[in-house]
Amino acid sequence: MATSTRFHDDPVVVTGYGAVSPYGLGAAALFDGLLSGRNTCGRITHFDPSEYSVQIACELTGFDPNDHLPRKLVRQMDRFAHFALLAAHEALAMAGLVDPPGPPGGRPPAVVPIEGVDPTRVGTLVATGIGGLNELTTEHAKLVAGGPSKVRPYLAIALPPNMGTGQVAIRHGLQGISFSVTSACASGGDAIGTALDLIRAGRADIVLAGGVEAAINPLTIAGFGAAGALSDRNDEPQRASRPFDVGRDGFVNGEGAGLLVMERRSHAEARGAAVLGEVAGYGASNDAHHPTAPRPDGSGAARAITLALADAGMEPGEVDHVNAHGTSTPVNDAAEARALRTVFGDHTDAIAVTSTKSAIGHLLGAAGGVEAVATIMAMREEVVPPSQNLDDQDAACDLDVVHGEPRKLGIRAALSNSFGFGGHNAVLALRPAR
Repeated sequence: MATSTRFHDDPVVVTGYGAVSPYGLGAAALFDGLLSGRNTCGRITHFDPSEYSVQIACELTGFDPNDHLPRKLVRQMDRFAHFALLAAHEALAMAGLVDPPGPPGGRPPAVVPIEGVDPTRVGTLVATGIGGLNELTTEHAKLVAGGPSKVRPYLAIALPPNMGTGQVAIRHGLQGISFSVTSACASGGDAIGTALDLIRAGRADIVLAGGVEAAINPLTIAGFGAAGALSDRNDEPQRASRPFDVGRDGFVNGEGAGLLVMERRSHAEARGAAVLGEVAGYGASNDAHHPTAPRPDGSGAARAITLALADAGMEPGEVDHVNAHGTSTPVNDAAEARALRTVFGDHTDAIAVTSTKSAIGHLLGAAGGVEAVATIMAMREEVVPPSQNLDDQDAACDLDVVHGEPRKLGIRAALSNSFGFGGHNAVLALRPAR
């Protein structure tokens, strides 16, 4: 089926990654947390949820951006952009493009690209589904309570969804192609896929791409709760997110960021960068069916999976691992299982499936970025983190879901699936470093 060989002689590789998640700052904290089986869901602390039907989320707690970023810069931004800057610095430092982050309170490291890298050829694509929501709701409350004079001037630069991208590019002097992708919960995956296309087209030598979200907010909890999209297991939060289980009743909101540094392998080798993995293919489609529900037969998702495999020149039988979209919603999980069965047939039984959302919640526009980081790390470490809370697997989700303990596995190829409201489907086909 997969016959594309256009890009195989000089593939697009990953040379750095960075993450912020409910487990804490850094990609190592994310992956170690996933392997540990520790669940991050708890009662919301960002605001008092007592009057809300949903009172739980997967938060990053104990985080003060002033410990990691200049105070003036912190004041200019919404929480989502704080996350973007921290994940970006980790990824760029890992790729050898900037100095590593220093200790909290220490001397700030150099943050502009190293000598020999053309900053006009470095792109930035930080996706988000919602953007500066905390800024919006906070400043609107000030407007209602005290009038227009109470709204702070930084609203104009803290609110727009593109300002995760913009602030990262400004701080690091990245002068190449730069914009934000918004396709709901497929945003992070679409940003990475778009970066792949831009590098292949010669529009950039390096692209920093992924997703960010900080939307654990009274408005989102009320709205998604009213729509019936969220789990309301307030009395047992750590058991609330349960992808593919018969008892699943909605997703759990999470927050964080996940970004990849991507470049052609020849470019990476020329500057002596380590290759950590390969973004081999990208497939995207739209269900064109319903604002929130996927096509029940999974045909839209299956089409995106097929396109990603073809783009990668990858046969279905090569895929050993899928980081599933796995939201813990009744219709979505079943449709994703049908999509995988449609594409992989009997080989589906040989694919180790997991859902990071069972542990850290659904990071909305950041999900595709964070899950791509986790998938790259799973290939590097040759271990698949377990999906949590799979007590009674739904017969409609007949997949080999890794649960209980991590599974050691040499992975030849993997998929990272991201599907979003509006019918958006984004699938990344990934390979380990070769």
